[in-house]
Amino acid sequence: MLIGCPKEIKVNEDRVGVIPSTVAELVAAGHDVVMETNAGVGAGLSNEEYIAAGARIADTADEVFASADMIIKVKEPLAPERAKLRDGQLLFTYLHLAPDPEQANDLMKSGATCIAYETVTSNNGTLPLLFPMSEVAGRLAPQVGAAALENNGGGKGVLLGGVPGVDPAEVVIIGAGVSGTNAARMALGMGASVTMVDRSTDALRASVDRFGTAVRTVHSNRDNIARLVERADLVIGTVLIPGAAAPKLVTRDMLQTMKPGSAVVDVAIDQGGCFETSKATTHADPTYVVDGIVHYCVANMPGCVARTSTFALNNATLPFTLALANKGWKQALADDPHLANGLNVHAGKITHAAVADALGESLLNLDQALAA
Repeated sequence: MLIGCPKEIKVNEDRVGVIPSTVAELVAAGHDVVMETNAGVGAGLSNEEYIAAGARIADTADEVFASADMIIKVKEPLAPERAKLRDGQLLFTYLHLAPDPEQANDLMKSGATCIAYETVTSNNGTLPLLFPMSEVAGRLAPQVGAAALENNGGGKGVLLGGVPGVDPAEVVIIGAGVSGTNAARMALGMGASVTMVDRSTDALRASVDRFGTAVRTVHSNRDNIARLVERADLVIGTVLIPGAAAPKLVTRDMLQTMKPGSAVVDVAIDQGGCFETSKATTHADPTYVVDGIVHYCVANMPGCVARTSTFALNNATLPFTLALANKGWKQALADDPHLANGLNVHAGKITHAAVADALGESLLNLDQALAA
């Protein structure tokens, strides 16, 4: 199989879908790899490193898309990239289709088979290809939230950890999953007062087992969220429903009870966000203010630490990439039901139930897709 990796074109997206060691593994398995020139430069990876690993360098993205059997990316294809996809081509990347009907329509029209990192599952119920980026985004959230609370970030001038004699910031983390747990780890390390909210008692127990009495835990319901948001200096939203749009757990009415200059960080923005007032931003212009509250809603948070994120992502995607290349997508999905859960689009139809439900589209089930 010929595997192609273009340079990401989303604003300030410096990650890359394939690293040299992944190229070497694919080449050793008998495949060919074509990289767009300078695709890895944002992650500190040169053309020479890719060539040494066995890749060919293409001058343009057009050449990569036109020649490759499988396209590997990081972020969802933007409109100019979607126009380059063709019937029968395989796309393996993050898609986050539930809040993005325009992308979904373009992918269906392309005829490509699209497997989304974020809906691939595992035996233990986790999302293995989302996990590493959730770790990164979670660890970044208190960092960017702390900056938003600074006066020059538009905030009220609160130091997250406080100082002796001055209270630390009150940080509320909605969601005790991977991102939420990593956010709590960093916020506690910075000296903040941390409360975690989740509807799963098991997740809250796990947080107590991990952090002890350093973190407070509260069951997630509307009244509890409203009470906690009102007193918070920083609210971090990390709620995720695989394949579906994120629930709007913090309403604008709740937001209006926060103290002016407080901040929110919406880690769930790729899936539409869990604050009613959220809208996607970029690293170039990451924040905006609604009702006196600073919002950080960057849709590709891990992109600002591109090298760490790129290597972490490739560590997770490599086994699945090899399976798709070695077996072809149909056999790979037939052999692995967890990889099969990543199938989002095939033959012009949506193939993931949660995505189809979110978009109001008819569902082509897996058996039908494999038989198509």
